[in-house]
Amino acid sequence: MMAPEALNLGFELHVLAEGADVSAARSVPDAPVGDYKDLATLREFARGKDVVTFDHEHVPNEHLTTLINEGVNVQPRPEALIHAQDKLIMRQAIQELGLPNPAWAKVESVAELIAFGDHIGWPIVLKTPRGGYDGKGVRILDSAEQATEASDWFAHGALLAEDKVDFSRELSALVARTPSGEVKAWPVVHTIQVDGVCDEVIAPAQHIDPTVAQAAAQAAIKIATEFSVTGVMAAELFETPGVGDGFVINELAMRPHNTGHWTMNGSITSQFEQHLRAVLDLPLGDTAALGVTVMKNYLGGANQDLFSAFQAALAAAPEVKVHAYGKSVRPGRKIGHVNVVANNGQTVDELRQRADLVAGLIRDGVAEKA
Repeated sequence: MMAPEALNLGFELHVLAEGADVSAARSVPDAPVGDYKDLATLREFARGKDVVTFDHEHVPNEHLTTLINEGVNVQPRPEALIHAQDKLIMRQAIQELGLPNPAWAKVESVAELIAFGDHIGWPIVLKTPRGGYDGKGVRILDSAEQATEASDWFAHGALLAEDKVDFSRELSALVARTPSGEVKAWPVVHTIQVDGVCDEVIAPAQHIDPTVAQAAAQAAIKIATEFSVTGVMAAELFETPGVGDGFVINELAMRPHNTGHWTMNGSITSQFEQHLRAVLDLPLGDTAALGVTVMKNYLGGANQDLFSAFQAALAAAPEVKVHAYGKSVRPGRKIGHVNVVANNGQTVDELRQRADLVAGLIRDGVAEKA
């Protein structure tokens, strides 16, 4: 999704791909296959590049530090990226910034886990500090008995325990920052999760207290500034009306993010163009919304031949923009999304119905909702 934006700006994009058949490798002329965990591979890939950036947070920090010491321009830098790689480090840093955290603790045994749950009250959330995403590495514990059953989770070290926040909905605050310090934020959006996976985004978030929206955006800006983040960063939030600041910070992602896909059609500047501008230290683009936008993911389902559904899907709602990722279809795998922007006074419910219709036709060959 960054490739068309790079082409529009005249930038030459290179991708270190995990396999020759991945969609990113088919999107750019130069996409060598290699292991991002291998330092020699990273050195070879980085040679002659103006900047090296990421589409996930799992590149080893020690390798990035080595590349920087050898003169490679790495953005974001490892001292910022660590806050998206390690949830324990992130929680401590958010606390030191004085921003709203849920109650949390580093726990190294079942006894410490039970003590935390007894102290703040059950249920609680148990997370692996590294590697978790889309609901993976997360477990809800309702009692000390269930905490005991999670003893195997401690096999690889300390874990993060958190209060299970009583929230009204999930939000996302997306920002971008350049190395020279310019920061811009998009409107705060409402995200809808299904089974731990982002299913839908409504941008901007509707019926949100303006004070809370402004505070959430400012919190994301503060994080990006204080952590010296470069490129796009998403702060995933829980809205807590009438409690504290009206939100708490859930997790961070330092890259273009699923909750920002709406910007491809619903903002003056998409998150993908902005990420390129940011890591190259160019002036950032306007982040204003073009209208209320609904983004709907479609996951792998019954329909294996997605293109066969395009005739019906595109005819059913010509105003809906389809973004297919070129991935093989597997149940539950994110394989694309659709965006629809209000242009004739449509309600949010009408936009959601149109997005659901197209996503359902592509995924299953039939409409998602009657």
